[in-house]
Amino acid sequence: MSLTTVPLIPLFASQQALTLREKLCATLRQLIASGTLQKGERLPSSRLLAGDLSLSRVTVEAAYAQLESEGYLLRQTGKGTFVAIALPEDRRVKKPTQAALPVLSARGKQIVATGGCHDPLFPQAFAAGSPDLRAFPQNIWRRLVGQRLRHSPEEMMRYGDPQGLPELRDAVSRYLGQSRGVRCNAAQVIILTSSQQALQMLATLLCDRGDSVWLEEPGYNGARNAFISAGAEVKGIPLDDQGAVPAEVSPKLVYLTPSHQYPTGITMSLQRRLQWLTYARRQGFWLIEDDYDSEFYYDEQPMPALQGLDEDHRVLYVGTFSKVLFPSLRLAYLVVPPSLVEACCRLRSVMDGHSAQLMQAVTADFINNGHFQAHLRLMRKLYASRRDLLLAELENKLGNRLLPLSHNSGLQLTVTLPRGGEERLTGEALKAGLILPRLSPLCAAEIKQEGWLLGFSALQRAEIIQAVEKLARLRY
Repeated sequence: MSLTTVPLIPLFASQQALTLREKLCATLRQLIASGTLQKGERLPSSRLLAGDLSLSRVTVEAAYAQLESEGYLLRQTGKGTFVAIALPEDRRVKKPTQAALPVLSARGKQIVATGGCHDPLFPQAFAAGSPDLRAFPQNIWRRLVGQRLRHSPEEMMRYGDPQGLPELRDAVSRYLGQSRGVRCNAAQVIILTSSQQALQMLATLLCDRGDSVWLEEPGYNGARNAFISAGAEVKGIPLDDQGAVPAEVSPKLVYLTPSHQYPTGITMSLQRRLQWLTYARRQGFWLIEDDYDSEFYYDEQPMPALQGLDEDHRVLYVGTFSKVLFPSLRLAYLVVPPSLVEACCRLRSVMDGHSAQLMQAVTADFINNGHFQAHLRLMRKLYASRRDLLLAELENKLGNRLLPLSHNSGLQLTVTLPRGGEERLTGEALKAGLILPRLSPLCAAEIKQEGWLLGFSALQRAEIIQAVEKLARLRY
């Protein structure tokens, strides 16, 4: 073995490139960049290197030729292959020191500390908040995609309006008016990639550092993160059996989930909704209404949206297609008063420009052709049967160990646990193959309610029964 190849062999073995030629190229680049191979140093012949690395000579020749074209090597007939460049000392690859690592801002550290959001890549009990993609009408969707690509392929490939495709905005405004009582027109609808993006935009536009923002307690951490990232001071709003309890305070804005409170499932009463609107008008603050899964109601018709009761343009309405169609669609919507439309569109233009034209167009067709409402009707029946099965299995196998909260709607069922067992039981469940989203991290108060959010919508009958059996075997 040539001494020249000694540092090359272990480094070559550690490379994760796709092909042997790419692995060898990456190895030689790294040795040159680190200064291990100096300018003018002669490399082993292709025959010798091929033997030492158990490669074909063709592979080594191809790698040498590639690096010569990039300027790393110089090949001279009859003399050999030489390193052609010497990187300056300050450009050589070095192990970073602790002092050189970037430091997060205080707000960045707060957000990282929450753990972020980790959605499962496939159905698994009891991951919360996912629709059943196995029941989605894929053939219809595939046909609509094909029609759009056949009839207007160039249009679908162009830049889009930051506010969203007019066809989809019109379809959304009509759907919200008919099904949720939202009072708006297409000019007030902004199409976004997610409800989280809507919250980030509203936090950026409406909050200055130190502004007071009120959130339900317990509540949605995604909203808390959005407002923290804008420098706001977030405070909790207590809940009772009618929803978030209003107070005559003067925050900058208040975040509510009145149709199906996240995570307790409480539906805000009409009297309570009118109180919040009165206080918002009197104190001059904004109300954000997150209507994240109001389409899925099981026992009775849901109350109309809070926005539909608003006479003073104080309510900012957020909704998403991720729960009702499929998550990777990446489409949501924000309904704002006319006075905020231009500011929202300007911000959208500098954040990510616009949502994908093709998916917007196909979603508009899906709604306008009646497929959306038909799909919702089927999913309500399917999810209602799965909720009923989960409740029955929990009652039969767990008795009083888990206490279900309000469960008239939604894609998950929240259950509470006696204090002190949540963390241990969640760890045991994970070893048994169960994902149990915890309730306590959604509580900002010192005394935290313990429990789980049991997602059932994406699970089939046998999967629910098997998962509850595993749940019953935990050491409560």
